[in-house]
Amino acid sequence: MNNTGSKCVWVTGASSGLGLALVEHWLEQGARVAASGRASEALQDLSLQYREQLLVLDSNLSEQLEAQQAARQINDRWGALDCLMINAGTCDYLPMDTPAAAIFEGIVSSNLSATRHCLESALPLLQRGHSPQVAAILSRYSSLQLGEPNRPATADNSLMQLLDSLRATLNVQSVDLTVIAPLNLKFPQVPTKVIPEQWTATSAAEVILNHLPERSDNLVLEALQLNNLWPLPR
Repeated sequence: MNNTGSKCVWVTGASSGLGLALVEHWLEQGARVAASGRASEALQDLSLQYREQLLVLDSNLSEQLEAQQAARQINDRWGALDCLMINAGTCDYLPMDTPAAAIFEGIVSSNLSATRHCLESALPLLQRGHSPQVAAILSRYSSLQLGEPNRPATADNSLMQLLDSLRATLNVQSVDLTVIAPLNLKFPQVPTKVIPEQWTATSAAEVILNHLPERSDNLVLEALQLNNLWPLPR
């Protein structure tokens, strides 16, 4: 990806998997990066290597006050954002003792809250950025619908619907939104068939960043091994 040296980017869900790989790629390309997620040794190692470029935010963005505090830290450090990458594949902050049956509901619920809070907190920063863009990355986990599947999807029970409902608001603010998600069989995002691939976190991050400048409304990401990109809480 070209001309990233001056970019300011906020990546969420950045402690491992795809989120961490996105942070690494942005840093290698010279961008200034705020990385949100559970504190991890990998992020701390990167902060030592990229002291001036990387801001590590140990923030639970599903909590509104923590999302607002994260945005304030970015504002204090750089004053603006050019790109917000919401990596909503799983959830770093589910309790370790969460029952297996409740994990997927927890992932959907926490990502709905985190996405809403993160966008609200980041919008003033994006408005001061250069050609601002939001990229939201969903997995099969987070793209599930809360409650009964035969109920209508709304902004309160579906992350896809929440993002669609916010697209017009962002457009008015001159902020582009790209949603990167598995294929929706009921309402396909693209007209062509997409074959699931054996993505690694590194290869998926590289392809995503290569396609971001196109500013497409939707991109499809189908992975054979989801745990390679979004490790489930253990």
